[in-house]
Amino acid sequence: MKKIKCIIVDDEPLAVSLLGSYVEKIPFLELVFSTENPIEALEFIQKSDTDLVFLDIQMPELTGINFMKIVGDKMKYILTTAYSEYALEGYEHNVVDYLLKPISFDRFNRSAQKAQERFPVTEINETGHFFVKSSGQQHRINFDEILYVESIKDYVNIKTQTQEYIVLDTLKSLENQLPEKFIRIHKSYILNLNQIKTYDSKKIILTNNLEIPIGESYKMNFLNSIQN
Repeated sequence: MKKIKCIIVDDEPLAVSLLGSYVEKIPFLELVFSTENPIEALEFIQKSDTDLVFLDIQMPELTGINFMKIVGDKMKYILTTAYSEYALEGYEHNVVDYLLKPISFDRFNRSAQKAQERFPVTEINETGHFFVKSSGQQHRINFDEILYVESIKDYVNIKTQTQEYIVLDTLKSLENQLPEKFIRIHKSYILNLNQIKTYDSKKIILTNNLEIPIGESYKMNFLNSIQN
């Protein structure tokens, strides 16, 4: 089982300790960092992979709402607070759930289950395929058949040689799970290197003659991958 990497940000030490003990009881969650200081959390996020943030809203140095505005939608959030009036504003961001303090383990567990549903792609196995949830069903997709993966807001489109699968997931999550022959070549695209027909400094033509742009910040990594 691929674990969801999460951090806890709360200015109350007891809340951090309680949530940490809850995370340890959930097999698909992995606590990679916890802090009472949201500024420290921002620094950690810049240097490390994080999928999910358990985030207090009312904090003195930086509110949870402002924290989400800074970080953006590159990760998901479960909000934790004693003030229910913040719930509506929080849901304007990439929020999975809202936990009102005091938080019971049963309520925390249900919230964690919601989060797991937002990370539906299963871990890679050695047989060259994985399963993704699309249109209410689990679909088997062989890696060799994938042309590219495209980000579409809160979803990704996995384009194969014969079909498209719209999955509730993030490009970052898939990037961490796909084999080495898949590479991020644009903020919105992950590409199967084995499906390249031709390329130049600005674009890639795939074997099905589809054209994919190369992002300027991804160009060097792409060229190094091609050469290797």
